[in-house]
Amino acid sequence: MVRCVAVIGAGVGGLASIKCCLDEGLEPTCFERSEDIGGVWHYTDSMDSRRVSVYRSVITNTSKEMSCFSDFPYPEDFPNYLHHSLVLEYFRMYARHFDLLRHIRFKTTVLSVRKCPDFTTSGQWEVVTEIDGVQELHIFDAVMVCTGHFQEPYFPLASFPGINNRFKGQYLHSQEYKDVEAFRGKRVLVVGIGNTGGDLAVELSRVAAKVYLSTRSSTWVFSRVSDHGFPLDMVHTTRFNHFLDQLLPSSLMKRIKFRKFNSWFNHANYGLASTKSSNFKIIVNDELPFCLLSGTVVLKPKVKEFTESSAVFEDGTTEDDIDVVLFATGYIFTFPFLEESVHSLFDDNRSLYKRIFPPQLEKPTLAIIGLVQLTGSVMVGSEMQARWVTGIFAGWNKLPPTSTMMTDVLKKKPPVKRHPSERENLKMSFIGYVDEIASCAGVKPSVLRLLLTDPQLALAIFFGPCTPYQYRLVGRGKWSGARDAILTQWQRTLKPLRTRVVDDFSNSSSSWHWLRLLALPVALTAGFLLSKYPRAGWSAWASPQL
Repeated sequence: MVRCVAVIGAGVGGLASIKCCLDEGLEPTCFERSEDIGGVWHYTDSMDSRRVSVYRSVITNTSKEMSCFSDFPYPEDFPNYLHHSLVLEYFRMYARHFDLLRHIRFKTTVLSVRKCPDFTTSGQWEVVTEIDGVQELHIFDAVMVCTGHFQEPYFPLASFPGINNRFKGQYLHSQEYKDVEAFRGKRVLVVGIGNTGGDLAVELSRVAAKVYLSTRSSTWVFSRVSDHGFPLDMVHTTRFNHFLDQLLPSSLMKRIKFRKFNSWFNHANYGLASTKSSNFKIIVNDELPFCLLSGTVVLKPKVKEFTESSAVFEDGTTEDDIDVVLFATGYIFTFPFLEESVHSLFDDNRSLYKRIFPPQLEKPTLAIIGLVQLTGSVMVGSEMQARWVTGIFAGWNKLPPTSTMMTDVLKKKPPVKRHPSERENLKMSFIGYVDEIASCAGVKPSVLRLLLTDPQLALAIFFGPCTPYQYRLVGRGKWSGARDAILTQWQRTLKPLRTRVVDDFSNSSSSWHWLRLLALPVALTAGFLLSKYPRAGWSAWASPQL
């Protein structure tokens, strides 16, 4: 029986884990090597190479309603997309509300996590920590590793001939980037077009003499502002859309998605992506298309090599007088404190059962929280993981036999090892993954059951945004405020915008309400047709290219 739990890291995953431990009657002790909570969301000017934090201007890519703790909504007057300082303020409010800080030991580094000699029977761990140069040994019944996936910069210099021995300019990883001042008036090449690369290119274009953005993959760009001005994820991350994604043939869904992708601007005209792309990523960036249109950012293909002051690209073009190369090539995860016999059990999160548990361990007392990439908020996914894990530690939930877990892992793990920079393509469906873990924890809501008992709530859950409150309606950890939080989520979305009220006689909200009601029979009809006609027939019908 687990009682004492070590939680490593006091970022979003660590805070959720402490709270979930307390909910299950466990005794958590959290070790945080910095002086504050927040993890990467705690901005610092420090250039400590071991510390990863957001840069000064970061705004969230997911909206507040879609990325909050499931029983603790953001204040209604907070903006929908948040500056990192507001995210950290929210974490402090959460920690104070649930009295989490007294369980955290700050400025404490975890040096090692090793199995106790009797691990096969006890499942216990030896944890060695250090504070002010003094080491201490602890014994814990279980360990929750909450250091996330922003751990060690991925710096693939070997893939860029000449960067080390010929290029005379400056090069650095985006981890070292804080603000634009050091780049004022310079010619900058940004390598990598993930969310970070896109953001930095746009920001630097305001002060740099020229910004080039190099990418080797097709990229679709979305704005945070979606239909009728609502947040992107609140409009598109719905159970209804997820249902259609599962129901309709993949070829048809691909055509629909590409058409939607191009509804803002034609990506092929900008050199970003083609509807024939089989391998692509999606980023959120409100300003990149305009920067490309105005020439303040110039898109380039993959870099072939560097000379003393130039970058030569794979298409044969060259850009001269490059002052700075900024690598926005992401991060890799490392767990230097884990003993090798444990760390060797997983080379990435796909080697973990449900992306959490090393399946080969004799006792399931080690959990990796937050090492997952989703199409939605990782905060919500991390909290759901913590709820399930602490339920297992407390004895309420059970894991299947090792053979079953290994079969599940091998079934979901691709046969070819991916390049670290391609992890964007490995993002899992937000609703699919969180629902999967919620089902394991016994907290996934049943839309059909609610349709019989609470139709208003059922429709809001199925057609509305899949907000975290949905996972507090049933099961352990049920929250009495969940129903009201769901039914008032659009009010909290509009509240910070009501700083100047105008008369509006539009009946668009009423029309949208009836459209949602009509969508259910349409979906049922689609399901009937799919069952009546073979999937191969649908695929053939949907096969023509756009």
